[in-house]
This record gives sequence, C-alpha cells and structure tokens, in this order.
Amino acid sequence: QHAFAGGGIGLGLVSDVERQALALTGSGDSVWDWEVDRDEIFCGPQLPALLGLKPTALSGSPSNWLEFLHPEERERFKSVLNVMLDHRRGRIKQDFRIRANNAQYHWVAINARPVIGSDGEVVRCVGTVRDVTERKISANRLMHDAVHDNLTGLPNHELFMDRLEVAIAIAKGKSGELKPSIFLIDLDRFSQINENVGYSVGDSVLLTISRRLSRLLKPQDSLARLSGDQFALMLLSETDPERIAVFADAITRALKAPISFAEQEIFVTASVGLVSWSDDQNNPDELLRDAEIAMFQAKRIGGDRIEPFRPAFRKNQNELGHLETDLRKALDNGEIELSYQPIIRLETKQVSGFEALLRWRHPQRGVILPGEFIPMAEKTGLIIPLGLFAMEKAAEDLAKWQKKLGGVPVFVSVNVSSRQLLRHDLINDVKSVLTRSGILPNTLKLELTESLIMENPEHSAQVLRKVKELGAGLSMDDFGTGYSSLSHLMRFPFDTIKIDRSFVADSGGSGRPVILRSIVGMAHDLGMEVVAEGAEDETDALELHQLGCEYAQGFLYGEPMPADLALEALSQDYPLTK
Repeated sequence: QHAFAGGGIGLGLVSDVERQALALTGSGDSVWDWEVDRDEIFCGPQLPALLGLKPTALSGSPSNWLEFLHPEERERFKSVLNVMLDHRRGRIKQDFRIRANNAQYHWVAINARPVIGSDGEVVRCVGTVRDVTERKISANRLMHDAVHDNLTGLPNHELFMDRLEVAIAIAKGKSGELKPSIFLIDLDRFSQINENVGYSVGDSVLLTISRRLSRLLKPQDSLARLSGDQFALMLLSETDPERIAVFADAITRALKAPISFAEQEIFVTASVGLVSWSDDQNNPDELLRDAEIAMFQAKRIGGDRIEPFRPAFRKNQNELGHLETDLRKALDNGEIELSYQPIIRLETKQVSGFEALLRWRHPQRGVILPGEFIPMAEKTGLIIPLGLFAMEKAAEDLAKWQKKLGGVPVFVSVNVSSRQLLRHDLINDVKSVLTRSGILPNTLKLELTESLIMENPEHSAQVLRKVKELGAGLSMDDFGTGYSSLSHLMRFPFDTIKIDRSFVADSGGSGRPVILRSIVGMAHDLGMEVVAEGAEDETDALELHQLGCEYAQGFLYGEPMPADLALEALSQDYPLTK
C-alpha cells in the first residue's frame, strides 16, 4: 500500500519485498500463515471481507477455521496440518468449503509451503488462500454435462451403462437378491411431432415424458435418455415378476396420458422392450442389446406396447445382422455411391449446385435408400467412414465439374451426422478433403440440422467456426421446423439456410408467405443465402423467387442423379472447357 501511495513505482524504486507485496495485492489472494509454535493462523483480510466475516474471524487458533469449515472438511483440514508436521516437507495444496456470513459455502484453495527451523522441524507454513468457488462450479458443471443429457438433465448413455455395470456386478455377488430389469423405451413416430408442430414442441414432449417417468422411480432406480426419443430405465426396487408387471403398467399409463401444449393435446405412444438380468448375461451391453431386440419386436407388431424379451427374438435379428455385416463390406466393395439432386438459382433458372445423397447398391437387394441403412450406420459407428466417403467423393466430383466449367463456383452440400460432429477428427477430415481436392472456397457445404447442433451447442459452435475458417461452407438444414431457430442463427457461422419443405408446400395459404418472407428477410439481414426445399411446380418457384429466395430444390428440377448426369445437367447451363 505504501508503494502504491508513495509514487515509488513510477520511479522504479521498489524493493523485492515490496514487489512481492504488490503482486499479492494484485492477485486478490490472502496471506495464509500458520505459526506452528504458537499454533495460530493468520489470514489476510481479503478473504474474510469476501465472505462477509470480521477481518480477524479466520485468524487465531486453527479451531477458528474448524468453526467455519464444512463439517465434511474438518477432519481433512486437521489431517493436512498433521501430515505437514510429520513429513516436514511437501506443500499444502487443498480445496476446502468454508461458510460465509450468509450461510452459503464458498470453495477456497490453500497453497502453502513449510518453513523448516534449524532443528529440522516445521516452524511455520506460509502461503496464500483464495476463493475458487466459480472455478469449482464451472468444473462441476462440466463434469455434470459430460454424463447428463443437455435437454432433460437425465443421465446419458455413458452414465447409464456405468450404473448398469455396477448393478450387474452387485447382482452376481448377491445370489438373486438384486436383479436389475431394463425397460428400453422408444417413442413411436416421434419424428412426426417434430415435423408437424416443430422441434420446440417435441422438446417439451420429451421433457414431460422424462418427468413422468422420473416420478415412478425409487432412489435406487435410474432413468436415462440414450438418444433423441429413446429412454432407458433400470428398475432395482422391484424383483418379483408380478411387481415388475405392475410397474410396466404404470409406465404405459404415464406415456399414454395426453400432453397439453398451446391449447392442443398431443398423444404419445411407445414401443418398450423389457428384459430382466439372468446369470447368462455377463455385461451391460448384452442386457441392453436384449432390451433393444425386444423393443424392435414391439415396433414390428405395431408399437404402443411393452414386449418382454424372449431368446427367440434373437433369430429375428439375424437378417438385420446380415445387413449390418453387408454394410461393413459395402464401402470396400464399391457398393456405396453418391447421387446429386440439383439446386437451382431462381433468378437465372440455372443449376448452381447439388445436394449429395448416399445410395447403397446392394448386390442382392438392389438400391437401398438412406432411410434404411443410415440409422443402422449411426448406431454401429459406420456413419464415420460413410460420412468421410461422402465428403471425399463429393469434393472429387466437384473439382472435376469446376475444372470442366472453367472455374464456375458450383457447390455441393453434404449431410453431416451427429457422430461426425462430435468427433474432433471432423476438422482434420475437412482440412484433408479441401486440401487434396483443390476446389473453390465455400463450394463444399456441410449440411447440418438444428436438432443436431443443439445436442451440444457449445461444442458445435466451436467445431463449426474452425470448419468455416478452413474454407468450407455451412448450411442449416430443415430450417423453420424448430421455434428457436432464429436465435440459433446468431450463434453459429452458417452462410446458407434451407427452409423446410413443409413451409413450401401449401405456400398459397394465408400464413405461409408471411413466415417465408420473414425468414428470408432475416437471413438476408444476417448475410445468408436461402435454399427452399420441396419446390414441386412453377407456381412454387415463382412465389419463392418473389419472396426473395435465391435457390430452390425439388422434383420440379430433377431427381437425384449420378455424377455424369449431374455434369450433363451443368453443361446445359454453362459452356464446358476442353
């Protein structure tokens, strides 16, 4: 304080002691000094002031500290001091909870070293103490978010599997006293809710379902959200088959009760697979897999039911298993192809780009569309090599087209899955593809849905910014199906939005043009271009152009086609070079 007031700093007249005092003052830390012979602690006034305590409240006998420490921390505090005395070396670097004047607990970090006297004993321990509450809260939040679902706050897949593994280990040692039962709950036709009334309503439905199911649980039971509309429930509180059946009926009633939203009632049903642990199921993956097989069986016979697992169900999965095996070989066998659906610039009626769509040309079954094999690829992780193939092939074809057209900036959009987005390798994959292909900047566009990026918005924003810096374009697909889309656009570096086809169909209705005009105007204000999906006739195209949409996509302009036909379509609008 003397150094600050006396002007010595400006003249450079600061001693080492004063410099250290200034550094301590600037850091906001408090001095923490334990004099061993007198068994007294001195704590600087900064920490007591922050906690709303008297300046000397944390000074004096160590028992003063014990009075304010959290009851669970007191023994550890005493042990830390005793260990320092016994070992005569090391350092104190510990976090403790301490009570403030308002009865709230703050986290403080003590960082101190012993001072050894001439007799080799510790004479004092000196260091600093600081409030680290914000750091602790942030760390706890990160740990919580890592194992909990972002929307519902329920445990995620990883945490659920960890709990299931522990339950199975205990069950093996208790000879039937504990017998976990798993309910795998998959909502029927949930995508229709998102399509018909929007993702915001869909999220509300998921929250309502999670709360209803949570109210059925006892403390030892566990509920998790495994994926979009899929929940898993581990029942430990009941082991008697009749009681489990009663619990299953309670689940059915909770799911079937109508959900009110904005003066309308939404009815939800679910396909539920039920399996109880037995000695021949050695790990949680097997148990959950059997529950999943039972759930698929419930879906196959119409849904809206709970289906207990039976070993015979495994035979029904053989066909799907063969299809999965075939998919694993499909890339190596050259069976995976890309088709390109034209995207037209409405002002000139020229082909400006394409959306790349995966097709699987199965040797026995013929062409298999994405809707049949992409969900399987997502579950098995095969979506990663499939997604990389799509990017590489699209960039390769795009480079050929641009060269043939003499540098015309035609573009291709490639869909990105949640598994790709969550992998750190996506950035390296994009960088490698762009570098090898040599295509024009921003002409390879990664296409993502709003629901995908909102599974982990902070991570998504960070990855997308880096991808954008590499020179890839970014397009938000299915825009308008979620009520929160407008706020999301400000957070992510998209250059294009694709308006969902539901807003284009029946565009002659009284409300749709107003909504479309608002979306287009907002996108243009943010420097984005607009692609409208689902243009089916010239009337749609004319109205979209009048509303300000730059591009349109739909069967009016052609179905998905191979790369050679895509080049032929381009050649009708642009002269080809030799």
